Amino acid sequence: MALLPCCRSKATLLQPAPARAGVSVLTSGRGAFEVPGDIGNTGVVKTAGHPIPVDAPDRTTEGPPTGDGRTREAVARLLMEQGPITAAAVAAALELSAPAVRRHLDALLADGEAEVRDAPRRGPRGRGRPARRYLLSDAGRARFGHGYDELAVAALHYVAEHGGELALRGFARSRVEKLLGAGAEQVAAAGTPHERAEALAGVLSSRGYAAQARAAGTGVQLCQHHCPVAHVAAEFPALCEAETEAFAELLGTHVQRLATIARGDAACTTHVPLDVPDARRKHDPTTTIPTGRQSE
Repeated sequence: MALLPCCRSKATLLQPAPARAGVSVLTSGRGAFEVPGDIGNTGVVKTAGHPIPVDAPDRTTEGPPTGDGRTREAVARLLMEQGPITAAAVAAALELSAPAVRRHLDALLADGEAEVRDAPRRGPRGRGRPARRYLLSDAGRARFGHGYDELAVAALHYVAEHGGELALRGFARSRVEKLLGAGAEQVAAAGTPHERAEALAGVLSSRGYAAQARAAGTGVQLCQHHCPVAHVAAEFPALCEAETEAFAELLGTHVQRLATIARGDAACTTHVPLDVPDARRKHDPTTTIPTGRQSE
């Protein structure tokens, strides 16, 4: 079964080798900111912790910025390390002009990567509004990396070590059921396998998987162009297996997983045949147990 161009996968369907009843091996194969034109001529943005090299054009230069990425990252890092902090304090710490700092702060706010708070008043109330103080949002902190994948891998290793394969597969199954949630009812309520595949693609897209369902010969190819757990699934294929088995149950027919992002392909691709009787009452799900990157 060939992959559609929309899937852009390197995978090719290999000869299946049964791994257990109802399961076939069909594949082999395993998220910066912008640097103002008014930075000081030091070549370095100064922070309390880590110097950040930047391009240093003249402070009076007007026109389109050419190195905004590194300066915006420096502004974001300062918000992370010292926030809540005022724009004036950011300008002083990084030796930037006030307009440049406001431009970068406005961009971070627009992208949802920073939050603003009014500074608390001390003493008698004066004229004007209180100074605004800025800090990174959770989305902004994500720019500097996190260890969620490592934590998840460690947790699953613990589950496998202390609970065995059944516990691991039980977790994988529970995860995909919670992932689909009420969307499973939407899929099951659709009519034909093709309509159910389209409904499933819609549910997956709403969960962040950027999915599409495209006609392919005598079937439909369900392409997931993003996988939020790809790094974890690379070590624990049971996550992919449970997902594929759930697809087969929802679609009422056996399915073939042709490619996975976890094993280096451009998309997770599942073939849904349409030339078989509707098997809602009894189906034989065909899942993928990838062991390496697909060959060309």
